[in-house]
Amino acid sequence: METLEPTTPSPSSKAVNIDSRSPASTPSSLAPSVSRLWRPAAIRNLRNQWSKLSSLRKEWNSFSSNGRSLATSLVNAYLSEKFMPSMELGALSDIPDIRKSASWKLFKQQELYKNKLLTSYKKLVAVVTQMSKASKSMRCYLKGTSNASLVEFSSSSEDINDSGDGGGIPVFAFRSVSCFEKLSEELVQMFILELNLKRFLVVELLSLSCEASNVKRFNWSDELYQGEFDDLKVCNLFSEETSGPVQPRLAVSKSDVSNSGRNRQLNENTMEVYLTTWLAEVNICSMRVDGIFAEIGEEMGVNNL
Repeated sequence: METLEPTTPSPSSKAVNIDSRSPASTPSSLAPSVSRLWRPAAIRNLRNQWSKLSSLRKEWNSFSSNGRSLATSLVNAYLSEKFMPSMELGALSDIPDIRKSASWKLFKQQELYKNKLLTSYKKLVAVVTQMSKASKSMRCYLKGTSNASLVEFSSSSEDINDSGDGGGIPVFAFRSVSCFEKLSEELVQMFILELNLKRFLVVELLSLSCEASNVKRFNWSDELYQGEFDDLKVCNLFSEETSGPVQPRLAVSKSDVSNSGRNRQLNENTMEVYLTTWLAEVNICSMRVDGIFAEIGEEMGVNNL
């Protein structure tokens, strides 16, 4: 029996590059003396947030690769157990209970891989929640009042009249804070959609079981680990209306991925498609991600973002 390995996906098409460098002309609500201090603080904050996004992207790549490897090992252990009764064992067939012992060991391997796959998925959720928080922390607000002896800034607003964007002035050379926000939102949305699709695959793979195995089957509405739903809320992946995770969908389509075909025994071809889908990361356009970081790096004067 051949083991399954995900096939190499075709390159993603490059998304349209939106030029968001035109500075806004909204007057600043800050006093001129405070506004001059705001810009260096805003520069530091934006550099910190985009540095976080860059590091988180690398973490995503690592955890996603590990998850794909675990998913492949899980599928291969499942198929080996499934076909054990019909395998030709040669001289080993004379050993008493060899099939039973081998099947039991393969079953225990599946349980190990499932636990590790769930841990890998949990790490991916943590990465995307941190991405979401970083994307929402681009603004720099005045802390306290402008009359204070020491002018300080923070990521949270204490004054409803403080927009946190310096009135729309360019922070570095061209882009205002809102322009940086739009690019970060575009970036993070790709990872949010991909996380949701990976959750679909994880639910399917965690429910793999041979006919003789008494394994719990997960439903889409199940919480996969304690606190998962709270994490998904940070990424806007939890629906208060349905009291469950939002349905997965592809970035290129407005339609949700159907769950109507679940709870059936998966065949080899379907599992190979699942592994390939994990590898392909169809909701993440790598060229566009690279392009966004290149644009931001150029704007900030940073070469290794």
